[in-house]
Amino acid sequence: MTPSYEECRQSFDWSQSARELGYEDGQPINIGWYCSDRICEQGLGQKPALIWEDNGGREATFTFDDIRDRSDAIAAHLASLGIERGERVCIFMDRLPELYIGFLGVLKLGAVVQPLFSAFGEESLGVRLENAETCCVITQMKHVRKVRRARKTMPFLRHVIVVDGQGKDLKEGESAMTMTELEHPADFRCAETGPEDFSVLHYTSGTTGQPKGAQHVHSSLISQYITAKWVLDLRPDDIYWCNADPGWVTGTSYGIIGPWANGITQVVLDAGFNSDAWYAFMARHEVTVWYSAPTAIRLLMRDGTELVKKHDLSSLRHLCSVGEPLNAEAVIWSEEAFGKPFHDTYWQTETGCMVITNWPGMKVKPGSMGKPFPGIEAAVVDPKTGEAITEPGKVGIIALAPGWPSMIRGYRNNQAGWDKKFLNGWYLCGDQGSIDQDGYFWFSGRDDDVINTGGHLVGPFEIESALLEHEAVAESAAVATPDTVNMEVVKAFVVLKPGFEPSDDLDLAIMNFIRKKLSPLAMPQQIEFIDQLPKTRSGKIIRRILRAQEFGEDIGDVSTLMNDDD
Repeated sequence: MTPSYEECRQSFDWSQSARELGYEDGQPINIGWYCSDRICEQGLGQKPALIWEDNGGREATFTFDDIRDRSDAIAAHLASLGIERGERVCIFMDRLPELYIGFLGVLKLGAVVQPLFSAFGEESLGVRLENAETCCVITQMKHVRKVRRARKTMPFLRHVIVVDGQGKDLKEGESAMTMTELEHPADFRCAETGPEDFSVLHYTSGTTGQPKGAQHVHSSLISQYITAKWVLDLRPDDIYWCNADPGWVTGTSYGIIGPWANGITQVVLDAGFNSDAWYAFMARHEVTVWYSAPTAIRLLMRDGTELVKKHDLSSLRHLCSVGEPLNAEAVIWSEEAFGKPFHDTYWQTETGCMVITNWPGMKVKPGSMGKPFPGIEAAVVDPKTGEAITEPGKVGIIALAPGWPSMIRGYRNNQAGWDKKFLNGWYLCGDQGSIDQDGYFWFSGRDDDVINTGGHLVGPFEIESALLEHEAVAESAAVATPDTVNMEVVKAFVVLKPGFEPSDDLDLAIMNFIRKKLSPLAMPQQIEFIDQLPKTRSGKIIRRILRAQEFGEDIGDVSTLMNDDD
């Protein structure tokens, strides 16, 4: 069982996690090995590691022996194609077993795994492949056309592997790989990667510029293992479900690495949201620990508690949430529906692990993010000076003292962007918050223009860039607008070129134009045509004014606003 928060807060340091993993300084550390071979060496090879289902009723179970052998085989197959240590290999597919096991295989090769959300359009995909200089994409037939279109200008993308492409019409540079038929190589040796070798490349949205490639390292395992064990309260006999897609960091840190490093059986449902199907899935597999997101919880709330009662969910022991603020109403509802509260957790792609949490056994204050994980020093700081704010309830920027193992080592090819994340020795999370008299953190809002829709951060730049490619659009600005389910959704403000007039038909034409370019999460839910965008005198769009109008907030200082007298 998870020890008490106060006990851990006083005595914990990260070396405790390393010792539990059997890792010593100076040794190689490879996440793929620790999540499979190490568990098998503990005598758990026949224990189920992955129980998978899809919405068509197909099922498959893989033991830890299976994921060890098949991840070895995938690593050897990639090596046979000439893919080398340190090169980037993208996994671009739905939540198939090949995604989860292939993730470990890429790491065992010593290559860097780049998981991307399979709903990305070709433009969103291409931007990320271009930045990473990806050498190989592992995908499936339903997505290969997007890869082909993105690949046309990328000579570095040498290989496209299609996991269900056997007997299909593949193009030059494409090959089929059937995971279940790959032979385990008797002489395979896992790459002896070091603690600072890059492991996972996740892309996160920013206020301006292209998406940023967050560079994780193999020693991130030290943070992910112990936070999964304690915050998720994982125990040897648990059946665990994290319903996040591995295209996002939650789906890798706590949908692959954390549970498997703890030797835990996890279930995966490759299907869209459906309250009844989700409850049936959890009941069927007797899920004990569930890690979800506030958007999903609000959708469950919408369908009511009567639906919950149709299913035997008595196996559920611990519930956690991540991705966006968990409103107090959701915590109260979960106690009514499941007999226990959801425990909110706070972290980011850049942190790699949970940093502020509602610890098991600690009093849950509905609506609060909780307290810093032991080993994490967190504060709320003044955004101008970086000085810690000590007054309870006063809002500032949530900040962390650098140094925990899973903190990323920077943004790929963007040192300037990474440097901007620091002030007065603190890492700035980009979120506003406060601390109450009991040391609990409370979220207030984003400190930038990033849109948090359904727990996923969407930067305005990609949306605006796609809009500007339409022949009618002269200028655009993308901001958040309130939504009862997703917390925020994207709204686009558009200035038209001369000769074009606002109309419903033009609205629909622009929507259809960008639908092929962006992921569903980044798609504007509304377009508003306006005569001009609010800008500074230097010409920079002031998105916060548009956002404030959407949320009915004070627009703040407008002294730098451009006007007709300038």
